[in-house]
Amino acid sequence: MRDVADVKAALGSLVPPVVLDVRWALGDADGHQHYLEAHIPGAVYVDLPTELADHGVLERGRHPLPSVPDLQAAARRWGVSTDIPVVVYDNTGNLAAARAWWLLRWAGFTQVALLDGGLKAWIAAGHDTASGEELPVSEGDVVLTGGHLPTLTADEAAAVADSGMLLDARAAERYSGETEPIDPRAGHIPGAISAPTAENLDADGRFLSPEALRVRFANLSTDSGTDSRAVGVYCGSGVTAAHQVAALAIAGIDAALFPGSWSQWSNDPSRPVATGLEPR
Repeated sequence: MRDVADVKAALGSLVPPVVLDVRWALGDADGHQHYLEAHIPGAVYVDLPTELADHGVLERGRHPLPSVPDLQAAARRWGVSTDIPVVVYDNTGNLAAARAWWLLRWAGFTQVALLDGGLKAWIAAGHDTASGEELPVSEGDVVLTGGHLPTLTADEAAAVADSGMLLDARAAERYSGETEPIDPRAGHIPGAISAPTAENLDADGRFLSPEALRVRFANLSTDSGTDSRAVGVYCGSGVTAAHQVAALAIAGIDAALFPGSWSQWSNDPSRPVATGLEPR
């Protein structure tokens, strides 16, 4: 995690970070237009649906992980190079940018950080924005490999729900089954615990302190022995679940991500569904 003052200073250094703008939100297809209107100077736009996801069948979910070669090609287009730090941000509390943060780390690139508070914090600090399209100074040379962060299959997610702690990062009304705007069935994975990812943030869209996040996740547990239990996270399609993984990391908790998430689970009629606010 990096704050605005740190990133502002780094951008004026001899080796500035690569800055990626990941503007995306469910129901808002105008991320690129928002970027064109105002972004951090020098930031390169990243299109989440096409560059941070594969175009697979629904059996893999709405935003399957991209292949490593495709992700590497995209990262090089963004200007990502070995040994040059990367900062990612959006304007929704990093709910979308966390996908890029998680994917790059999953692919073995560790020098990537979220800009705490995103574009809102940048503007609030009085810094200028730029408009129009920007390209990287040069094409990157990063070499990526997969599997450096843990993931879960649907069967593994079910097992974590039974014997560990599986967190559902969607809004409570989607978890309960009260509403489902996009996926074929409403509800949640039986045994999963409701943990809306928006509650990882304060009113300004910054992450809560490590201490506050540790308390939050401890209070969600149904078992006092959470230190030794596996922790998994899912959401609608594996995007905001990455934000939950980031919040857990800030709290000092390792967690695995279920990339297919509810969009994969709910498209399989053989998978059971629970409704209501209780895990089962």
